[in-house]
Amino acid sequence: MPDRAETCPSEPEFVATIPGLVHAATTRFADADCIVTPDCRLSYGQLDAHSRALAARLVSLGVGKGGRVGILFPNGVAWVVAWAAAARIGAVVIPINTFYTAPELGRFLRHADVQVIVGVDHFLHHDYLARLELIAPELAHVPPRADGPLFAPSLPQLRRVLLWGESSRPWAVGDLGVGLDAALSGPPTEVLTGLEEDVTPGDTAVVIYTSGSTGDPKGVVLSHGALVRHSHNLARMSALEEGTRTWTPMPLFWVGGLVFTLLRLLHVGGTLITQEVFEPGAALRLISRERATTVGAWPGASKALIDHPDFATTDLSSVTRGTLHEILPDGSHPSDPTLAIGALGMTETCGPHTFYTIAEEAVGAPEEYRGTFGHEVPGVAHRIVNPETGRDVAEGEEGEVLVRGYSLMLGMYKRERADVFDADGWYHTDDRGLFRDGWFFFTGRQSDMIKTGGSNVAPAEVEACLVGMADVKLAFVVGVPHLERGEDVVALVVPWASTEVDPAELRRRVKEQLSSYKVPRHTFVIGDADVPWLPSMKADRRALAALAARLVAGPVRSADGQPATG
Repeated sequence: MPDRAETCPSEPEFVATIPGLVHAATTRFADADCIVTPDCRLSYGQLDAHSRALAARLVSLGVGKGGRVGILFPNGVAWVVAWAAAARIGAVVIPINTFYTAPELGRFLRHADVQVIVGVDHFLHHDYLARLELIAPELAHVPPRADGPLFAPSLPQLRRVLLWGESSRPWAVGDLGVGLDAALSGPPTEVLTGLEEDVTPGDTAVVIYTSGSTGDPKGVVLSHGALVRHSHNLARMSALEEGTRTWTPMPLFWVGGLVFTLLRLLHVGGTLITQEVFEPGAALRLISRERATTVGAWPGASKALIDHPDFATTDLSSVTRGTLHEILPDGSHPSDPTLAIGALGMTETCGPHTFYTIAEEAVGAPEEYRGTFGHEVPGVAHRIVNPETGRDVAEGEEGEVLVRGYSLMLGMYKRERADVFDADGWYHTDDRGLFRDGWFFFTGRQSDMIKTGGSNVAPAEVEACLVGMADVKLAFVVGVPHLERGEDVVALVVPWASTEVDPAELRRRVKEQLSSYKVPRHTFVIGDADVPWLPSMKADRRALAALAARLVAGPVRSADGQPATG
């Protein structure tokens, strides 16, 4: 799509910083629930008081503006308080994936230059103190009663490990979360106020690590202004109402949990309802008990809720919006299937850069635009280019998606700007898509493109065609190597329960809608249990490609005991 003047997004009614957002939310919604878990809840007033008390402790230990603070908690009250405490004094928050193994954690801490870790000593089977001693064996030799900064050659930037609860190691300070409701201690109140006043919208607020298509970690640097303005505009475009109560298992250490959920709710005094560990029965009870109005989950989690024995008897009448309906059979809760938000986003753009607004959802997209990912977010501009020539393609033609605008990241940590953005400031997303009459259509990742017989096939396009069929619940399209054609297009299809599908009939229907080279040469019917899900609740496309290759090579029985057919 040709470049066009960027439209200024609306501005929040306060300074676009995390301290400004926390203060504004506290002023307006002091008594409202900010976050609720199965056994704990925190009001907006408590968030302000507790995070300010924790900020005072951090400052007394030498943390200040620009300090690099790693947050290592599962979803919950402690995560939110620690994030707000560090961000409000201008420290750079670096969320830590709670599932990191010792080697992954070591590489992350070194690459991110984490100076202070604030977190828990363990979560589930993860013993983080033991892992830190594997990463830096010299920590095990720190003498008892050591209370000064750490100097570990294996982690040369790390100075403090601060634990929410008790500490079993002399090199880790414990009881950080104790007494946060008591009077402030440490630096004078005027110092804390001055630190907050010195935070500007252009300052770095967070560095979120994500894996690229190659699996290499990327530290995405996001500013206070981008986080606050973008979450404000997303709340406005999705018409979030005061008192919205959102349940989600989405991790807060990813952009979807932080920006699209937590920050968006802070603008309207909404409540984040979440769990440390997703368990569908407990989630259903929590959703019902807390009268959640919105459910935000990936297909795997939504399916787990629906398949749970308690689903049919759980009162979900409060739920009117969100993602749960996408895989619900007709007549199940929630009853209104029009309230789904379609968007395309990424960490690099602080979340969605295209959006399907609530006003459009109320009437639905015109038939010729079904499958759209909405329009570009005001303030974000797009170009669709031929990846080989770098030139803009014609309206309605597919190409690589380029973005720039107010919500774009400041850059990638430890990478030069010229290696991240082109000379005109555009970020090349590696996504493919097209605009038609202002509506955006996503067609897949550049790296996911299937090259068959000299032609490119976007898996997302074929998947959308298959899922549009009434008897297909899920569809995954991958490329399987072929000696002559390069790759074959292979579809793995999960039908709705108690529905029989004929692979040959599916291929015939696809051929009616798509060019012949896009029609899967092999279509296999698989069971729900065959779909591999990542911890993020996204489908593991590498595992799907391996499964497809095995099915093409010979007959295999699915995980639920049913023969897969092609």
